[in-house]
Amino acid sequence: MFEKGVHLTRRCVETEMRLQEPDGFRSREPSAKKIRRTTLVCLGPHHEWSGDGHDKLAQIGFPIWGIRDKWSGKWLGLWVVPNNRLKLVIAYLYLRLIIELEGMPIQTTTDCGSETTTVYGLATALRELFSPDLSVDELSVHVFLRSIHNITIERGWLQLRLQWGDNVKVFWEAGDDIYNPTDARQYELVQWLWSTVIQRELDQLRHNFNNHRVRKDRNKNLPSGTSPNISMALYPSYGGENCLQAVDVNVVRALAEEIGGEDLIRFVSAEYAAHAEGVLAQLGVVTVTLENIWTVFTTMLPHMPA
Repeated sequence: MFEKGVHLTRRCVETEMRLQEPDGFRSREPSAKKIRRTTLVCLGPHHEWSGDGHDKLAQIGFPIWGIRDKWSGKWLGLWVVPNNRLKLVIAYLYLRLIIELEGMPIQTTTDCGSETTTVYGLATALRELFSPDLSVDELSVHVFLRSIHNITIERGWLQLRLQWGDNVKVFWEAGDDIYNPTDARQYELVQWLWSTVIQRELDQLRHNFNNHRVRKDRNKNLPSGTSPNISMALYPSYGGENCLQAVDVNVVRALAEEIGGEDLIRFVSAEYAAHAEGVLAQLGVVTVTLENIWTVFTTMLPHMPA
C-alpha cells in the first residue's frame, strides 16, 4: 500500500524557497543580468584606445581589426588582416598606429581574448620606458573587458555592418559560379584582389565616419554635435586634454619589425602583389571595385602565375 501524497501548491513552494534562499531569486531575475548604461568618462584624445576584432567577414576569409579613440569616437585604424586572432598580428597593428601617431595612449581596452595579451605586454613595457611618471597602479596601461562592456568600439561595429559589411557578402556570393577556392591559382588572386578592395573600402568608410557630424547629446560628457575629426583637432574647445604619450618612434619601429613587420598582415607575398599590380596596369584597369571585382578576376586570371 502506498501512502497518500501531500499536494503543495506552487505558491507554497515558492514562498518557502524565497524564505530559504532569497538571494537565489534575486540573481535569477530577468533584469539582473541587464547591462546598465553609464556615462562614459575620458580626459581627452588618446586617453583610451578601444580595440577589437570584427568577424562578420571572417567566414569569407577577410576578418577585420579596429582601434577607436574613446574620447572623440574617431576611428584611428581599420584593417583587413588574414587572421585577427593571432597575437603578433594585433600587436603589430598596435605598434604601427603608435608609429603613425608618434605616441601611445594612456590606456588601451580590449576584450579578454588571448590574442590581445601581447599588446598588454608591449603597452606595459613602453609605458615603463617612455612614461615612467605614470604609475601603472594608478593608471592601468591596459584593461581587459567583456565585449559587452567595450562599448566604444562595439557601437562602431554595428554601424560598419549596417552601412557596409552586409553588402560585401552580397558581392562575394555573386562569384559562387566563378571562383573555385580549391584551385591555388584562383585562391591567391582572390586573396590579393579582395583584400586590396576591402582595405580601400575600409579606408573610405573610416574617412566618412570620422567626418560625420553626430547629433548633439546634452547627457553626454564626451564631445557631441560635431564630427570626430573636428573634436580631435579642436580638443581644447571641447574640454579635452591631449593625452598622447611621446615615444621614440625608432624604438617602436624596431619592435614592430622584430615581431614580423608588414608580412604579418599580408595576404600574398610582396612579389605576387607587384606582379598583380603590373597585370592590372597592362590590362588598363583603372579601379577595382566590389561591383566589377569578379569581372577583373576572370580577366586577370590567365595572366597570373600558376
